[in-house]
Amino acid sequence: MESVVNTAPPPPLWRTLLILGRVSNLPTVWSNCAAGWLLGGGGELRALWLLCLGATLFYVGGMFLNDACDAEFDRQHRQERPIPSGAISLRSVFGLGFGLLIGGQVLFLLLGKTVAIMGLLLGLCILLYDVVHKFTVFSPVPMAFCRLFLFLAAAAAGDFGINGLAVWSAVVLACYIVGLSYIAKQESYLGILRFWPSLFMATPVVLAYIINGPGYRLAAWWFSALLIGWVLWCLRATFWAKERNIGRTVSGLLAGIVLVDLLALAGGSPVMTLVFLLLFVAALVFQKFVPAT
Repeated sequence: MESVVNTAPPPPLWRTLLILGRVSNLPTVWSNCAAGWLLGGGGELRALWLLCLGATLFYVGGMFLNDACDAEFDRQHRQERPIPSGAISLRSVFGLGFGLLIGGQVLFLLLGKTVAIMGLLLGLCILLYDVVHKFTVFSPVPMAFCRLFLFLAAAAAGDFGINGLAVWSAVVLACYIVGLSYIAKQESYLGILRFWPSLFMATPVVLAYIINGPGYRLAAWWFSALLIGWVLWCLRATFWAKERNIGRTVSGLLAGIVLVDLLALAGGSPVMTLVFLLLFVAALVFQKFVPAT
């Protein structure tokens, strides 16, 4: 039997880089930056722009290194990915990934010592996750710490810096990521998928109930209902559909990170709420053009 040779031309380099960087998820990175920065007291918009740019470099660099570390696995199970398909070399991806991480750290250095320390911890968690996530069931934990340190870096860039609410908001965001990452980890494997880790994604709602007093509780409940409704809508494709579609669930839950950030700021201005909702929509729209996973 003759082997089938793929003669399709490789995608253009810009398309390859977008796929490697999973740029459809960048609105969730920017929402983390905006929410943490606002909880840290806000301040000059220059700091927020630098923060978002640095976080973008960290995220895209981390995604490049993720594919580089997964190259052998992808050759066996996901041959359409850029490295095994021959669209870009492994060496180039490693070089670009580390270069982007260094660039992100340089920008965080411009925002102060605490932001730089959080950036260093963020970079270490990115590297740890990329190296071990295929080999341990605990890989959702370093992924969660990536978002936690990003959120704290954003808070540190605000005028008032890291405070109790920012810390707790970062913790429940990390819990949401644990539940999401557990499901995402099953995308490449066939086996039993347990529901209980999904309960971690309810922790932002618990925090909202605890911290919001009578003047803000109504808004918190509205945003909590939005988040819970979206999470359940996404989970149905994995747990309650005739055919499991983990990819659809994970993509939707990734966009839902913006709703977690919005809930952390429940009671804010209508303009702020609109900005976060636009980021949520942007994440969903971007996923139509660039895969989120």
